[in-house]
Amino acid sequence: MLQRVQWCWAHLQRDFQALIDSPDPQAQRLGRDLMRPTEALFCWWRRVRDGTLTRRGLRQKMAPVRREVEALLLRGAFSGNPRLMGMCEGLHKNRAWLWSFVDVEGVEPTNNSSERALRHAVIWRKLSFGTQSAAGSRFVERMLTVIETCRQQTRNPLAYLTQAITAQLHRRDPPSLLHGV
Repeated sequence: MLQRVQWCWAHLQRDFQALIDSPDPQAQRLGRDLMRPTEALFCWWRRVRDGTLTRRGLRQKMAPVRREVEALLLRGAFSGNPRLMGMCEGLHKNRAWLWSFVDVEGVEPTNNSSERALRHAVIWRKLSFGTQSAAGSRFVERMLTVIETCRQQTRNPLAYLTQAITAQLHRRDPPSLLHGV
C-alpha cells in the first residue's frame, strides 16, 4: 500500500527558528540558511492557494527550493554537530515526506487543518478529564469522529446519528459518512 506522508512545514519552520535562536553559531547559520527556502516555499504555496500559481508552476518553482533544502540537510547531517546531525539525518532520510504537497492534489504543506479538526476533541478531553474505561474511550473516539466528519461536510450530526440508530433498530445499513455517498 502506498503511504503518503507530509511533514508539517510550520513545525519545521519553528525548528529552524529554534536553531537561529540557539547560542551555537553553527546552528544559527544552518537555521538562517534553512529559513530562506522555507519562506520561499510558503510564498509559492500562498500563490497556489489564491489561484495565481498552478500545480505545474509550483513544481517548477519548488525544484530549486527542494535542491537547496536537501543540500542544507546534508550539510547539517555531516556537520559533526550532534544537535544538527540528528535533526538533519532524520529529515534527509525521509526527505520525500517534505514534498508530498508539491505533487499530490489536496495535500498541504502544514497540518494546520488537521490540528483545527482535533481542537474540539482536545478541549473536550481537558474539560471532562477523559474517560474511565477503554469502552468509554472507543465511544468518545467514534462520536467525535462522527461529529467532526459531519461538521466538515456541513451535515447535522444529530440527524446523522438519528438515521444511524434508526437503521440499526430496523437492521438496515447505516447511512454513510463518506462524502457524497
